[in-house]
Amino acid sequence: MADNIIIRVQSPDGMKKIASTKRETAAAFLKKVAKEFGFNSNRFCVYLNRNKTGEILSQNKSLSLLKIKHGDMLYLFPSGLPTSSGEIMDTASPHSSSSLPSTSSSSTSSTSSFSMPRPFTAPQVQEDEIDQYLTKQDGKIYRNRDAQLCRHGALGKCVHCVPLEPFDEDYLNHLDPPVKHMSFHAYLRKLTGGADKGKFAALENISCKIKSGCEGHPPWPEGICTKCQPSAITLNRQKYRHVDNIMFENHTIADRFLDFWRKTGSQRMGYLYGRYTEHKDIPLGIRAEVAAIYEPPQNATQNNLELLDDPKAAAVDEIAAKLGLRKVGWIFTDLLSEDTRIGTVRYTRNQDSHYLSAEECITAGYFQNKHSNPCKLSRDGHFGSKFVTVVATGTTKTNVTLTVPPATAGCESCDVSATGGPDNQVHFEGYQVSNQCMALVRDECLLPCKDAPELGYAKESSPEQYVPDVFFKDKDKFGNDVTFLARPLPVEYLIIDITTTFPKDPQYTFSSTQRFPIENREILGETQDFHSLATYLSQCTSTSFLDMVSDFHLLLFLVTNDVMPLRDSIGLLLDAVKTSNEDLAQTWKKSEQWATIEQLCSTVGGQPSGSLGFDTMGDPSAPASSSAMWSCPHCTFMNQPGTEHCDMCRLPRS
Repeated sequence: MADNIIIRVQSPDGMKKIASTKRETAAAFLKKVAKEFGFNSNRFCVYLNRNKTGEILSQNKSLSLLKIKHGDMLYLFPSGLPTSSGEIMDTASPHSSSSLPSTSSSSTSSTSSFSMPRPFTAPQVQEDEIDQYLTKQDGKIYRNRDAQLCRHGALGKCVHCVPLEPFDEDYLNHLDPPVKHMSFHAYLRKLTGGADKGKFAALENISCKIKSGCEGHPPWPEGICTKCQPSAITLNRQKYRHVDNIMFENHTIADRFLDFWRKTGSQRMGYLYGRYTEHKDIPLGIRAEVAAIYEPPQNATQNNLELLDDPKAAAVDEIAAKLGLRKVGWIFTDLLSEDTRIGTVRYTRNQDSHYLSAEECITAGYFQNKHSNPCKLSRDGHFGSKFVTVVATGTTKTNVTLTVPPATAGCESCDVSATGGPDNQVHFEGYQVSNQCMALVRDECLLPCKDAPELGYAKESSPEQYVPDVFFKDKDKFGNDVTFLARPLPVEYLIIDITTTFPKDPQYTFSSTQRFPIENREILGETQDFHSLATYLSQCTSTSFLDMVSDFHLLLFLVTNDVMPLRDSIGLLLDAVKTSNEDLAQTWKKSEQWATIEQLCSTVGGQPSGSLGFDTMGDPSAPASSSAMWSCPHCTFMNQPGTEHCDMCRLPRS
């Protein structure tokens, strides 16, 4: 019929088309709108204009009398929610929920947007200290006056010397070496710049899962609609990175980690503990400084690594936090010895085809999802991750010397050559995976290819799981840009490389010059027990007490050992190591806990405690069997000195 018309109604939840007639009353039309959007009739208002003018009231006037024609757009606003003239939504993306609330804007804007209540409020997020610091920085790149190009006075500015924004691509490309990825905070400045000062800037995490709560159809696999269906993903090379540089404080950290591979030929994995600091060579950059490597329980062979459950994981994180450190990444070896007698190595990967395998990318994505980056510009309260991946690898050349390369020419504070190159050295390469890869891994949409480690594979939808289509762009044999389905997928689209360096002037968070055994290396015969502690202390006779205990692995042993764990009474010592305060260390040395540790060491060492290089309790000339705690030969319980029967099993001492 000629009287039939379609009226479009725009709301915060999207646009709907309402079938009506010219003669239909406004009251009847509003009932249809309420039914379509699921509102009560008194919970919303409908207007002719975006600026909330021309309200359509519940009356008996026909739509034709109200001058509403076929195809007209009306605007619905829930009346139960607070609105302001500054709350604006782009009509081109009515389903978007990634914008942040703003406080001021013109209600008569002529752009294609209209006033609406915000779908969420900014989350109360405690960002990392480095993020809070960089947010307050100016970030601009200041340039000196060019004597040849600038024609103004000393106080003037022109296009040749005006400060540049931290995201200026031309400046970054002309750095030495060129910077392919701007820093994350430079990317945020780019988002929040412009005339609107980032009023509508928001970061939205990618979701590959069907949205819950859609009641218009049966659940998947029986039904799906555009409201609940996740969007297809086209993989792009990420233009920014959350961490711009990885720096090991000194060569000893890396060298001790490589010792396991040198002695066994098996691969090794560890967690990097350190801190995030400002990287001044890149505008608003972030550096991950590595102070120690913790090696969790694992089964390793020449070609495989299997992580085991770690009962000490929580204690390690707690100790690190009290020392001012945190878990900043993970490291693993990728080395294959050709001749262990002369120490030659080669790549286990094909360096001409890929940097990380798909399985390693998936593992990196798993770790990055576990350590997400707090961010106030995301409605979820987090966006991306600062967790880094470091690979200890070799070169294709033979006769490689297994030492970390010495400092050579590079930036003012770092040895850039330590990242590798044709120097016949074991070197370290840093990476992260993109936020798109994190989403694919989090929602279990990405698989490795068994026969091609450089390729991943986007899962296909099944009755148990809907998987959105994943695409990537590449050039065909004629040089044309072509879109391909990510089955399979080159993992280079997922990887962001990060420079990995060593400082020219070594830094030491832990100042001990002796080496306490590293945890979980029993396969090498290196154990953390009171025998090894006694040996370690006997080697520290000429060092101060603070330097003696300033070893990350020693502190872990003191806290997590089964005989006398000091988790609740070592806080003062950790503060002393953190602040390098010898007085605090000497105060803790006088505690009862350290006196007991001295006696335990003298007992298991089978010699007077005075010969171990630390103060004794009682007569240092007395034999350990009579003046020290003793271990029961039947149940290993540590008994007080002077007793002849075990307090635990009641069996005689001998």
